Amino acid sequence: MKRKPSNYIALDFLSRSVNEGFARTAVAAFAAQMDPTLDELGDIKTAVSEAVTNAIVHAYPDSLGKISLRASIFEENLLEIVVRDWGCGIADVEQAREPLYTTGGAERSGMGFTIMESFMDALQVRSKPGRGTVVTMKRRIAMRSNGR
Repeated sequence: MKRKPSNYIALDFLSRSVNEGFARTAVAAFAAQMDPTLDELGDIKTAVSEAVTNAIVHAYPDSLGKISLRASIFEENLLEIVVRDWGCGIADVEQAREPLYTTGGAERSGMGFTIMESFMDALQVRSKPGRGTVVTMKRRIAMRSNGR
């Protein structure tokens, strides 16, 4: 049985670099209801930035395309963030997840997936060449003992 979120947001936007800041701010504002620490919020914002930037830079290298972002809150303070594109896809996901591997040229560090993985509790990457990529990230936010 599929679990249902207690709350969610869904956003669609063009793969313009200016929308990376919008995406990270929107997810941070949404996650704030979970009472995260500043460190937790910073980790979430960084992971969203990496996922959205990957879609902008790699999925649509020569054109604009659609990026979809969904953030959901589940039981036990679990935040799930899904970033999806319909771009060129990733031929070899395991290779793409290797630190320092990049298809983006010398100016790219190749650390996007590594950063996402280090700041989130779980990272799943599914991709089909020519059909796009779905990045799913999960992070459990610590419950505060402030009467909640």
